Amino acid sequence: MNRTEFIIATAIILFVAFALGWFASWLVNRFTRVTKADMGELDRMAQALHEAEETRDQAITYLQQREAEISNQLTQTEAELRAAMDGLRDARRETEELRSYIDRQNA
Repeated sequence: MNRTEFIIATAIILFVAFALGWFASWLVNRFTRVTKADMGELDRMAQALHEAEETRDQAITYLQQREAEISNQLTQTEAELRAAMDGLRDARRETEELRSYIDRQNA
């Protein structure tokens, strides 16, 4: 094999390698290409995700408001309970005072 044949053989091998590489690149590009249907599906999924996030934010806001309302009601109920217990305590003390007064009068 002389020098000219070696150069031609090397050129053919390099051209075949280039052609195989280009063909492989074309195949990969062909199979991984995103179609319009896929883009539409991605857009629909993005829109659904956005709506779900908005719904979640609204639910969190509602729960925070509801928690504040319930906390306020609990505070009011506890204050009413303390007032009722104080009134009951005063009524029991007054009852005991009246019983002791009646016992002293009867004795």
